[in-house]
Amino acid sequence: MTNIRIKEGTYKIRGKDVDLAGMVFPLVEEFKIGAAGGYVTVDGKAIAGFPDRNIKIRVTDQTCYEPAGNAKVTQREETDEETIDRLRERFDMLEDMTRACKKGDVRAMIVSGPPGVGKSFGVEKVLGKHDLLADIAQDSSFKKYEVVKGAMSAIGLYCKLFKYADKDNVIVFDDCDSVLQDELSLNILKAALDSKKTRRIHWNTDSFKLRNEGVPDSFEFKGSAIFITNIKFDNVKSKKMRDHLEALESRCHYVDLTIDTEREKMLRIKQIVSDGMLSEYKFNESVHDEIIDFIDINKKRLRELSLRTVLKVADLAKAFPIKWEAMAENTVMKR
Repeated sequence: MTNIRIKEGTYKIRGKDVDLAGMVFPLVEEFKIGAAGGYVTVDGKAIAGFPDRNIKIRVTDQTCYEPAGNAKVTQREETDEETIDRLRERFDMLEDMTRACKKGDVRAMIVSGPPGVGKSFGVEKVLGKHDLLADIAQDSSFKKYEVVKGAMSAIGLYCKLFKYADKDNVIVFDDCDSVLQDELSLNILKAALDSKKTRRIHWNTDSFKLRNEGVPDSFEFKGSAIFITNIKFDNVKSKKMRDHLEALESRCHYVDLTIDTEREKMLRIKQIVSDGMLSEYKFNESVHDEIIDFIDINKKRLRELSLRTVLKVADLAKAFPIKWEAMAENTVMKR
């Protein structure tokens, strides 16, 4: 297969025409004219960031590319703008999926990503808008969703599922990884989120807690569940646990927010701050920029590169306008 160098041509990535001038691709088929104009067909799977198939690069005519001889195929890196667009798209999708869970169209969703990137915020923002009735009535019994954090026993999980068993109810397990690591809890979740039309959960052991709280020993679960976790399911080493998690994953939509590198975390921070995250502090523009520069310059030494750290630094800048950097060096950075 001959390699060609693109002299002038574009390919649409994430809805935008990307200039490919100077890039080398394996040629699949020479220039042709189609309904949308001229194109040359190349092997996209040879280059990271392109579809794993043959792709059509838009060119005006055959003079827009040339033989590349022994030149190596280009390895393209995602631009900052493309990364930010990808992350924004992922978080927009997270909100859309949360709405679908609230409607009952989606039974369950697992949201995976590092701490402090806004996983919980997007989910709670959407669900909070649907609970205006509970806020107006100031009565939590109207509430149709709950965010569960921390440890939870299997019987506690069973009771919680019963409380939110109705359609359009949602339980959010936010970093409540104990339910993902306990075999009995996982079996309860697998029953609650089964793909069968009727999802009936059973508790086959006599329990004072169930009798005391008026919870039956079986019920039909019609609600939805959202799991927000830092666990990368693919990286779990225990085979037994991995098998259980795979069974749960098969019942859920799995949303990986694809924030795995330091660069991606930093771009996510810049995106959220530019969207107005610090507006309530009413900083002038120079202080605003200094905070982001502080995070960026010291990102390798921070205890945690996250949105939470940005807010901590902003709090210090508000409380100590003159010496906030020195304060931050001692509170959010490793020695």
